[in-house]
Amino acid sequence: MIDYRPMIAADVDDVPDDCFGGRDAVLERVEALGAAAILAFEGDQHVAQLQFRRYDASLRSPDGIWHPDYWGDFGDRAPALGVNTLSVFCYHVGQLERGDARDSAYHGRGIGLALLDHLLDWARVSGFEAIAAKFTPPERAVMGFMGGQPAAAYVERGFAVLADWIDEQLLTTVVEREIVPAGADPDKVARVGTCVIRL
Repeated sequence: MIDYRPMIAADVDDVPDDCFGGRDAVLERVEALGAAAILAFEGDQHVAQLQFRRYDASLRSPDGIWHPDYWGDFGDRAPALGVNTLSVFCYHVGQLERGDARDSAYHGRGIGLALLDHLLDWARVSGFEAIAAKFTPPERAVMGFMGGQPAAAYVERGFAVLADWIDEQLLTTVVEREIVPAGADPDKVARVGTCVIRL
């Protein structure tokens, strides 16, 4: 059985901290927001997390898809949202310890969607007014590479798609790494976008 809960300050040194931006940044987020992620455990073993931050329309990733700020970088498509809005960041499903390794035994079990559902519930109870997210292409291999959810997962939960575009860096990367074959349909393998839910 998988248990889910918000990440608090006491978790900071006990769960993988990849993509958070450093210990101090996590502690600041916990202080400001009440949590920094939704965590998933099987018994005492950390198996997944969904990170989030306060929404910032001006955030820009210094290295495109290769930096965690990518998830909060909506560029000129960033919607005008209130200060009490969260932004979905990285999904790490199957992460048992620090690093890029993922245990595929945790994939395909709905854990990523459950993390999102728990985030929505927690954000409503905590009084946030909205959540913004960048969705990934629906191609399963690309979704796994990116660590995100496709538009359909967000729309099913009441998010509205506000903008979408072909991410050229993503397209080049998934072809070069042979995650998808050369000539793959860009709409299926590199279309990302902005979606928002008002709580």
